[in-house]
This record gives sequence, structure tokens and C-alpha cells, in this order.
Amino acid sequence: MAAIVHLDIEVSCSPEGSWAHVAQRVIGWARTEKVELRDTIVLVPFAQLLPLARRAFAQLGGWMPRIETTRTLAQALGPPTQAGPGDLALDVAMDGLAAAQLLRSQAWGAAWARRDPRSFARAVGGVVATAHALSRAAAAVPLPGRDEFWNQARAHLPPLFGPGSSERLLARVAVEWACMAPAPATDRLFMCRPAAWVAVQAGGPDALTQRLMHEAPADMACLLVNADPAQGSPFDGLAGEVCASFAVCDGFEHEAQCAAAQVIDHLRRGEVPVALVAQDRVLVRRVRALLERQHVAVRDETGWRLSTTRAAAQVMSLLACAAEHASTDTVLDWLKSGTRWPAVANTTEALASLEAACRKLHLWRAAALQGAPLDASAARLWQQANSVLSGLRVHRRRSLTAWLEALSGALRDAGAWPGLTADAAGRQVLSALHLETSQAVRDMAAPSLAATEPMTLDEFTAWVDGAFEQASFVTADADYGPGTVVIAPLARTMLRPFAAMVFPGADDKHLGSAPTADALIGDSVAEALGMPTMAQRRNAELFAFAHALAVPRITFLRRRLDGAEPLADSPLVERLALAMARAGRVMRVAQDMRIDITVVPTPVHRSAPSAPALLPAWLSASACEALRACPYRFYALRLLRLREDDELDGEIEKRDYGLWLHAVLHQFHASRERPGAAEVEVARLLEVAQEQQARQQLGDAEFLPFSASFATLAPRYVAWLHERDARGITWLRGEWETHVRPPQMEGVELRGRVDRVDHRHAQQGSGLEVLDYKTGSAEVLKRKVKQPLEDTQLAFYAALMSGQSDAPLLATYLALDGSSGIEEIAHKDVGRSAEVLVQGLAHDLSRLRAGAGLPALGEGTTCDHCEARGLCRRDHWAHPSPSGGGT
Repeated sequence: MAAIVHLDIEVSCSPEGSWAHVAQRVIGWARTEKVELRDTIVLVPFAQLLPLARRAFAQLGGWMPRIETTRTLAQALGPPTQAGPGDLALDVAMDGLAAAQLLRSQAWGAAWARRDPRSFARAVGGVVATAHALSRAAAAVPLPGRDEFWNQARAHLPPLFGPGSSERLLARVAVEWACMAPAPATDRLFMCRPAAWVAVQAGGPDALTQRLMHEAPADMACLLVNADPAQGSPFDGLAGEVCASFAVCDGFEHEAQCAAAQVIDHLRRGEVPVALVAQDRVLVRRVRALLERQHVAVRDETGWRLSTTRAAAQVMSLLACAAEHASTDTVLDWLKSGTRWPAVANTTEALASLEAACRKLHLWRAAALQGAPLDASAARLWQQANSVLSGLRVHRRRSLTAWLEALSGALRDAGAWPGLTADAAGRQVLSALHLETSQAVRDMAAPSLAATEPMTLDEFTAWVDGAFEQASFVTADADYGPGTVVIAPLARTMLRPFAAMVFPGADDKHLGSAPTADALIGDSVAEALGMPTMAQRRNAELFAFAHALAVPRITFLRRRLDGAEPLADSPLVERLALAMARAGRVMRVAQDMRIDITVVPTPVHRSAPSAPALLPAWLSASACEALRACPYRFYALRLLRLREDDELDGEIEKRDYGLWLHAVLHQFHASRERPGAAEVEVARLLEVAQEQQARQQLGDAEFLPFSASFATLAPRYVAWLHERDARGITWLRGEWETHVRPPQMEGVELRGRVDRVDHRHAQQGSGLEVLDYKTGSAEVLKRKVKQPLEDTQLAFYAALMSGQSDAPLLATYLALDGSSGIEEIAHKDVGRSAEVLVQGLAHDLSRLRAGAGLPALGEGTTCDHCEARGLCRRDHWAHPSPSGGGT
């Protein structure tokens, strides 16, 4: 065993000076010990310190030592080790499949997976996390002593009985699985024979580095340069010189804005580079967005979930399109995500045509596109896309290798592969799924892929999603440039030459909170096996925090509330404040660096545009309703045709139910030759309902509330119909499209579709009756007809009928959604209302042709659900009086 020389350096040194100090001390020690520096290996804690350490040694001249981290050194000494089938690969996605297969191979595990899939999935995650932690701990033990490590692990695990027996059993599975893993690449480090080992320690001791030095031969020189402060009083050496300030913000957005403003202030002063500590990742993502909005150069060393990248979304949308119940919305998203279709002449026009057809025909299921009336270009595009999807649309189970080959083929056939390989995130997506173009990489992963159990498309999709969720996208490293902001976790800011640091998330939840122990093995077992314990993780955070205080200027920020949860100062910030108080100093209150902007009030008045040239050639009932309710609404939605696109999703709404109900009643009456027995007609009505549901592709699960309601309505409707039959009232026609051109409207036509027209025989007063089906509240309809001149719809239908027949006319709302049965709500003297309506429309159109304005009224309930509310700016009006003329 080699003798290790310990050398402490002051943490209060500036980062630039600290590395020069380390290099001088190491060179001086090497001369004293007569060690050849060119044959010495210097180990630093993490990769971001490599250029700093190498630069410091190079500036002193002479031979340089080899400067590495344990990971980079192991990678340089040979290729990575290859995991066999079912072995621990230290890949969360692949190991999750292997662990699930391992547990299912046991009778109790298979029963658990069937009984509670979610709990089983959590158990799989726990086994993977524990096995990874055990593997890392075992890698710090030389190969001759590794069997003893695993024996100790088995011995320290508690017996399999009593409370927590499931966790103990899973821990034993994790131990046995981890001990079968291939030898780690770091075993090569124990075979290295440099002239000397030199290790720089920051953030606490590293188990592998310590064991390398302890296992070195007795004649090998070893030096440990400790940059950490004393554990008992980590802030005492810095309390008199640290330049720290602290800000308490009101909420999430306030904290993000203050942090971004503080960063920008440092850049304005020339204090670069600036460290933005990613202690609260969600908050820092918002800060980054604010900085990029100001064109600030940001380098994110923490990365972000690969699942949030556009490349991952492209792959996931492809898999979602292959699902059995894929929506047209999903298909359109996929087609817009970078696919290429050389066989389609104009892909952009074809895609627009396909989307327009989906919205017009209300096609929300991709399967409905197969027989839909599409134009030639849209049909060709769907045919090509469907051909690609068919390779993934397989109902049987496949091996993971087969699924990945099918996915790779689909990406290539859809033209997405070149875009993925040309994009940094796309290349990481392909790497996470083992789809790299390198044959050597694929051959290395082949045994692990082939060992997995066959899976369905849904299971494969879930695995791909999990792989993206576990992986992080990190941009390529670059050296510091002027104006650079570096986002890094606290542990990666140590001993780096930052001119300033902004530290949001300095609260008791995100900084200094008690870490949790491993759920399967506990803290005591971890300590016995040399794994990181809660105390060691707490000390590592403490040391990293102390190193951060060496930055010339540091600003801590926290918010008072995290949602509804109150937050307090971080325990580490409080310890620093106490240390500064003992040194006779007080932590400054951070100044709010946000810039106040004076906004000059700009009154917004009611709009009253004039558009005589845009008047339509015909009007519908809804257009007349819009004109009477609010002229500006008529202007925006009818004259300018500004309408929102319908959503393409599977959520069935009341409107869909109404369209279905109209179709059901029309088909029922069109095929009803004569009255029949009540039970027969109810059965026929329910049969027609199912036919229309299948025709409109309304799923049973989504449509269940409406179909259950209709099952109650059907016998009531038949009973009401038989009562009408007894009075001699018969169905004449339904869903009747008609039009009329009143002479007083100067050529403007009225068009509409009448839900139903019945014929009333002489004994009830011969004539026609217009019925309008309604699924809304009957009380609302009753209030509407109390003021007949305010009821536009039935009056409009009466005006349409006046041009078709001279027979006496009645008009009735038929409420079909009431709990008290079917109600007829008549519009009395509807002929008179129709005359008034036509006269009023003629007068309004005459004024509009003369240039009268179309004001926004902003009155009543019309505005509550108006699509044009954001255009008329009703919520921002300066005063209630109109600014222009009206109709």
C-alpha cells in the first residue's frame, strides 16, 4: 500500500489563482520526491476542470503530467466493456427491460405484474437504481476483492420477513443481478503504473480515486490535493471576504425575472463568464428562456430531457400514428414534423388539402381516412404515409430488435432520417434507441437487445418514451466566450473561473434539504458497503456550496411560495449568514435589477368598422342571429370569415351529440312507413342510433354518456310520436335545405336547413309545422319565445317557408334533453315575427350598403362565448360609450 501525502490548499483563493497554486505545489512536490512529471497522472473531479488544470500546468513550462478524470482515463485505456444478454448495462432504458424480465421470470414477480402493473413498474425502477448504485460502489473495489464485496452485500441485507419484506426481496435481486455484471472499464485503472498518482479533491472524497491510491504499490508516490474546507467550519475562512447578496421574491415568475435581470447586469458590467446555478431546474429553464429572449449566449451543461426535443417528438408522433386508435390530429402533426414524400408532387398543398378535408368532414380517427372522399394529392399523401405506418401497425409481439428495425425503416421511408442525423438532438435520439449508423455500435448492443422479451406496439412505445425521458440532451462543449452564461449544477461550479454567480432556488426545499436514502438497501447498509450515505451527500453539497463562495460576486434568490407551499431560507444560506455575522458582516439585500418601463396609456374604444363592399349574397339563420346580437361579431365572423379551426380530437362534445341525434331522427322518420307497436319502434330507433354511431365513427367508450341518455330518451320519443300520430300530425320531410329571396332585401337570399316539417290535417287545423330539435335547456327556450321578436331562428325558418307554401304555419322548438320528458315550445304568431325579421334585415342591409358602421355592442350574454371577443377588445375598452355609428 502506498503512502499518501495530503496537501491542503485554501478554498478562499480565486479559481484562477487556485489552479496555478495547485500546479506549483504539485511540481514542487514532484521535484522533492524525484518523480518524473511526464509519467505522472493527475486526476481531477470532473471533465469541466480538465482545460483549466492543463492550462495551469502549461503556463509553468516544462514537462506536463497527464491530466484526466477517472472516466476519461478509463475510456482512453480501451474500449467499453460489452454487456451480455440480460446483464446490467448501466443503461436505464435497457436495464429496465432486463429487470422486468428478471422479475417476471419468478412466479411471485409475474403475479405482481398481473395484479398491479404500476406498482410492479415502480419496483423495476427501484431494482435498476439500486443495482446501478451497487455497481458503481463495486467498481471502486479492485477485482481480487470484489467477491468479498458481494459477500458483504449479501450479509448486510436484512432477512426476508416482517414489514418491508418486498423491498428486502427486491434488494437481494438487485445485488445478485449487479454482481453478475461484466467487469467495469475502470478496472483498467488498477493496472496503471504511472510514476505517481496525484488527485485533486473537491466536493468530498471520491471512492474510486481513494482506492486507486491505496492499492498503488508501496514504492509509488501519491499526492492528494485537498481543496475542500474544514467540515466543521466550512465558511469561517470566507466569511470576511465573500461578496454575497440575497433576495426574497414573491413568486416563481418574480424569481425568474430577477435572476435573469441579475445575469444581464453582470454581463453589462463585463463580469464574464457568469454561472447560473441549476439548483431548481424548472425555474432555470424559465430563466434561460428570458435570457435567450434578450439574445444572451447561454451554454447549458446540465442539458434537458431528450423527450422535450423536436427530434424525440418526431419519433414519438410516428409511433403514435401507428397505434390502433390514432387520431388524424396526430397524423397531421407527424406529417408536419419533417417528413419527405418524393412521390407526392406538391407535399405542402397535399398536406393542406388533407387537413382541410379532416376538419370539414370531422374526421378525427386516422382509420376514417381510408374511405374518405379526398382529392388526388391528399389521397396520394395519405396512401404513402399509411404504407409507412403499416410496417409498425403490427398486433403480434415482436422482439426489441425487430421493433427497432421497423422503426428505423419507417424513419427512412418517411424521409426523416437525414434530418435526424444532421441534428445534434436527432443523433442523440438515434443513439438512445441504438439506431446509430455505426455497425460496430449496433453489434455491441445486439446481445442486450436480443435478450429482451417480445413486446407489443404499446409496450415498445412506452419503452421508447422512457428511454427519451431518462436521457439528457447536452449540446457540444465549447470554451468560454465573451458574454457567455454557463448553466451548471452546483457540484460542477467548483474551482472554475467564474466572474459572478447567480444562484436561484436558494430555499429550504432545493438547497440543503435532507437527502433520501436508497429505498431498497437503506443508509446503514450503504455505509457498510462504501456507498454514498445521506451524510456524505449532505457534506458533498456543503463543500460545493463553500466552493461557490470563492466567486467574486454571488447573488442568492428564493421565492416565498412554491405553489401553495411556503418556502424558507436554505439552511446553508443561514449558516453562511451566521458565519458572516461572527466576522462582523451582514449579507446584503440584493438589488432588483429589473428595469422599470413606463407604459403610456392608450385608450381603446369600441370598434365600428364599415364594410359595404363585403356584404354577402345570402344569409343563414346563424348569420342573422350574429347581426342582431352584435354587428361587430357579424363583421368578424361572416364578412371577414375569421373562424377558429375545429379541433381534431376524440373528445365528443354536446355539438357532436346534436349532429348525431339529428341524423338518427331523420333516418328513423325517413324509413318509417306507418306507426307500429311502441316496443318495436323503440327497438328500431335504438338500431338506427347504433348505425349512425358506427357511420360517424363515435367510439363506444367516448360516446357512452350520450348513448345512455338516448336509451332513456327513445321510449319517451316514441310515446310522444304516437300521441302526435293520434292527433293526425305526420312527418313530411326532414333536414330540408331551402332558400328564399324576399323582394325587400334587394337581392340578398335567405338560406337554411330545416330540421323537420310536419303536416297537420284539417281536424287539427290544416297546415304545416316547423320543428327545430334542441338538446339544451327547455327553460332557456321558454324565455326566448316569451319575447317573439327576439327569437331569430324560428322566425327565420318561417320566412324560408313563406316562399314555399301558403298553408298556415306553426313553429315549435322540440326540447329533447329534459329530464321531465319531451317538451314542445311554440313560437306564437311566427308569421308576424318572420315579417318583422325580414323588414328589419332589409333596413339593416340598406344602411350597411350606405356605409353605416358595425359596432361592437358588448352587452348581454353574447360576449361570454364569442370567438371575436379578442378582436373587438371588449375587455380593454376605455369607456362604455360607442365610438361610432351602428346599425
